[in-house]
Amino acid sequence: MSTIELGEAGTELRRNAIGVSHIVFFVVAAAAPLTAVVGASPAAFAFGNGAGVPATYLLVGALYLVFSVGFTAMSRFIGSAGGFYPYIAAGLGRPAGVAGAFVALATYVAIELAVCGLFGFFMNDIVKTSGGPSIAWWIYACTLAALIYACGRRNIEFSGRVLGYCMIAEIAILALFALSVLISGGGPEGITVAPFGLSAVAGPGIGVSLVFVVASFIGFEATAIFGEEARDPKRTIARATYLAVIIIAVFYAFVTWAVALHYGPSNIASEATANTATLYLTAVQAMLGGPAGIVLNALLITSLFACALSFHNTINRYFYSLGREGIAWSGFARTNGTHHSPHMAGGVQTILMVALILAFAFTGQDPYAVVFAWMGAFASVGILLLQTMVCLAVIGFFRTDTRGVSVWQWIVAPIISMAGLVACLALMIINLPLISGSQSPIVASFPVILAIIAAAGATFAVWLKARKPAIYANLGRAFA
Repeated sequence: MSTIELGEAGTELRRNAIGVSHIVFFVVAAAAPLTAVVGASPAAFAFGNGAGVPATYLLVGALYLVFSVGFTAMSRFIGSAGGFYPYIAAGLGRPAGVAGAFVALATYVAIELAVCGLFGFFMNDIVKTSGGPSIAWWIYACTLAALIYACGRRNIEFSGRVLGYCMIAEIAILALFALSVLISGGGPEGITVAPFGLSAVAGPGIGVSLVFVVASFIGFEATAIFGEEARDPKRTIARATYLAVIIIAVFYAFVTWAVALHYGPSNIASEATANTATLYLTAVQAMLGGPAGIVLNALLITSLFACALSFHNTINRYFYSLGREGIAWSGFARTNGTHHSPHMAGGVQTILMVALILAFAFTGQDPYAVVFAWMGAFASVGILLLQTMVCLAVIGFFRTDTRGVSVWQWIVAPIISMAGLVACLALMIINLPLISGSQSPIVASFPVILAIIAAAGATFAVWLKARKPAIYANLGRAFA
């Protein structure tokens, strides 16, 4: 292993390439609005606080806005493609940073694998129900991996445009549905703001709803990944982060409020329990007509494609950053001569993804019940762990030198958000059987597996300090 000098030929990402809108597209696409709303909110309605789900989205959005206060304050001094890794390293030390990098890679690979599995499952089902041939899910999943590699190999603006088109289409159909509900006067109970009342949001099952709602926000933290490619990153990253959180929270709350109105706030829990898989499809067809159901299914596919592409770009930049600093193979730091994309990292990541897909397929694992549900649960725990570490890192970073940052930004907001995230993490771990749909001891061991991965990263950093001090000393130089 060796480090790569910053600015060395063939190792630079495309500078000043993307603005706030591009980054927001990446982040919201990673959150996959259509998949998150159609897939996660019915479970929250059914097993959580029922009609209080719309307000729960606003509650979690408020938590992440508070988290963003410290996160964006630190982003003014951190400019790296390493995502959370440089933040944790700068605030908690190099061993903690490498531990965070290991956890982040495992988490994001799990997310992309989950999305590929769900894509294969849906494609197989749609083709079969349309009278087409039955093609194994893993063939569709591997095809998706190849497609996102081809897109990720292009310049970052290309991915931004693709994700923008997909995101606009997703938001459009959900917005049309929600507006049609309001224009028609709501459902059997009319238009009411009762779902936003305290009694609704604080009702029985709020803990379960928080688990599903928090998982719907996965991806917003990816704004940090694009610091080296953003125009005026000190302002762009902060603006994109706040804007992404607000868009996700408000839009999800609006759409879930509309579906609650459509069925009636007092009926939504029972409807979601009886028809979890078709809750939105039935509602959209009722309000927009039968063909809208076909469009909804098609957009679910593009939503998964956009989500996979966004996380592919995220993982590429983690590999790139680790390769540049000598933690991983230096080839990961090589970029395409034309597009300045981390194409070597993308190629290796795609090979890894295909290998994992085939491993699950050839051992007979179900693409929905295991690949999607298990990997999604694993990733949800991993993301909350990383976000909690970032809260601590913000405090550690500004502790000895506040750099002109207010007390609210460097200590109060991080402590508040950390308390909320720790509570959500505890709820996530307690409810792992519910969100994964499995009582398997493997699922129950996910927190332990993540702890082992983190310990391996920290141990590796300590080994570097003892055996390769030059590399260890350079850890963090990309974000100094």
